[in-house]
Amino acid sequence: MEPVTEATDLLALDRQVCFALSIASRSVIGLYRPLLQPFGLTHPQYLVMLALWQHEPLSVKELGELLQLDPGTLSPLLKRLEALGYVHRERNSKDERALAVTLTPAGRQLRAEAEKIPPAIVARLGMDLDELQDLHAALMRLIASAAATPDPLRPPGPSVPATSNRG
Repeated sequence: MEPVTEATDLLALDRQVCFALSIASRSVIGLYRPLLQPFGLTHPQYLVMLALWQHEPLSVKELGELLQLDPGTLSPLLKRLEALGYVHRERNSKDERALAVTLTPAGRQLRAEAEKIPPAIVARLGMDLDELQDLHAALMRLIASAAATPDPLRPPGPSVPATSNRG
């Protein structure tokens, strides 16, 4: 049996895609924190706002599918956004079982300030915009590939929409 070397060790931490993605995710989300803090938003709440700014109104179910969040995770985010005065939740008049999520005037107004966030993130990363767009495309392919891989323990979930958001 050949000795395991750094070049052949399949379990070397620095060779793991999951490790690189985990560190990259935490690092990039950390860059958002000081930009979102003045608005009282966490990164997951910011993602909810992005979805609403693009697709308002949305049902809670649609929002969960779009963000790939389960209702147990999404509900506290929406409650906090409602407490901040950015969103309003109400029963859908056509389907009393569904909750519709809409932006309040303050939530709509916040969009203008939030438009400064993507360029600030790009600047903080210090990477070329083309490189970031290529990375985004590669990550979307990776997400789609992972979602398409059968997992007997994972129930079928919503597909990931292709987006071209920057930053």
